[in-house]
Amino acid sequence: MVKNPTKKETRTGVKKDLIDQLERNGVYGKHYLNLIDDYISLWEIKEKLIKDIKKRGVSIKWETYSKDGYLLQSGYKKNDSIAELNKTNAQMLKILSELGLKAEKQERGGEDDEEM
Repeated sequence: MVKNPTKKETRTGVKKDLIDQLERNGVYGKHYLNLIDDYISLWEIKEKLIKDIKKRGVSIKWETYSKDGYLLQSGYKKNDSIAELNKTNAQMLKILSELGLKAEKQERGGEDDEEM
């Protein structure tokens, strides 16, 4: 049975992977490590926003009551977490760009890859 990693394990793995990529690219410095910390903070926010959207949905019911407790108005509004998620993702991509990191193609090992 395959165990799903915890949030902490995933966060630690993402951070380690980013640092490893910087080192492979020959990029060193506290400035870059600080940017990775910023990225991880945004990653944590992104996870919370996704959780909120899953929990409350894309639309949220709102209600306005009188001082006496009577319902005056009600309706639905968009979940602000959606717009915040888009902004957070955009900022995360900017940090990756600043670090000079791009998605890398994973090489697959196997019989087809062997040289003849």
